[in-house]
Amino acid sequence: MDNLFEETKMIMKKYNIKANKSLGQNFLINNEVVENIINSSEIQKTDMVIEIGPGLGTLTKYLLEKAGKVLCIELDKRMIKILNDRFSKLDNFEIINEDVLMVNLNEIIKENKKNKNIKDVKIVANLPYYITTPIIMKLLEDKLDIKTITVMVQKEVADRLIEVPGGKNTGAITYSVYYYCESEKIIEVPNSSFIPEPDVTSEVIKMKLRNKPPVNLNHPKVMFMIIKSAFMQKRKTLLNALTNTQVFLSKEEGLRILKKLNLSENVRAENLSIQDFANIAKIISK
Repeated sequence: MDNLFEETKMIMKKYNIKANKSLGQNFLINNEVVENIINSSEIQKTDMVIEIGPGLGTLTKYLLEKAGKVLCIELDKRMIKILNDRFSKLDNFEIINEDVLMVNLNEIIKENKKNKNIKDVKIVANLPYYITTPIIMKLLEDKLDIKTITVMVQKEVADRLIEVPGGKNTGAITYSVYYYCESEKIIEVPNSSFIPEPDVTSEVIKMKLRNKPPVNLNHPKVMFMIIKSAFMQKRKTLLNALTNTQVFLSKEEGLRILKKLNLSENVRAENLSIQDFANIAKIISK
């Protein structure tokens, strides 16, 4: 593997590039981290990789060596020129200059899967930290035909994403990720691994899409609405939070439901398992 620090400096100098702070750009210069991302993605020649925010192409270069096809989605026009200069001669490289939140990934995946050489689709990304949650939620809620998501995000967010519901780092998004994926931590990444250095530590995590959800529900949207309402006022007890947001029509109704499910009236949202929320959703749906 090339010396990424030297290579990155050279590319930035050649194209007179500075990281765009408003796009949350930090360029990865740590060889070990790149190796970990590439290895943990377990990319085969029958895979198409969708890389979100490839930037200067640090990861792209190695993804192209492993995958049948790499589709880069990049918002910054300056990066498009660099990526095209570096990789456009390769026949397994494609690029879209667009905000990933605006891209119809379902359509793209369907189209590419018609190509008999592509079997699985995997997402790999060093995500901009200011927009991590909307991107992850889009990837999960759009029910894309993908196998795995391997991403680098801010450590604090990563810990919430891969937590088991009810664990100490539980947030509202923990339940969504757990519903759709089995997740694991790959490697912690110090801020010295980037130029410019971000203020925070990062983490690479891998999310493997489940074949079937861990809870059985006819209306999962109801459960996610309840979770969102519960965490909007997470300092309050679950009873108060769900009464205030009118999930429970009254405190009395809330108490009845909690009692029926053997939950304490003082329990807080982050102490509930996904099954607990599913049980509340089943009662509310009726």
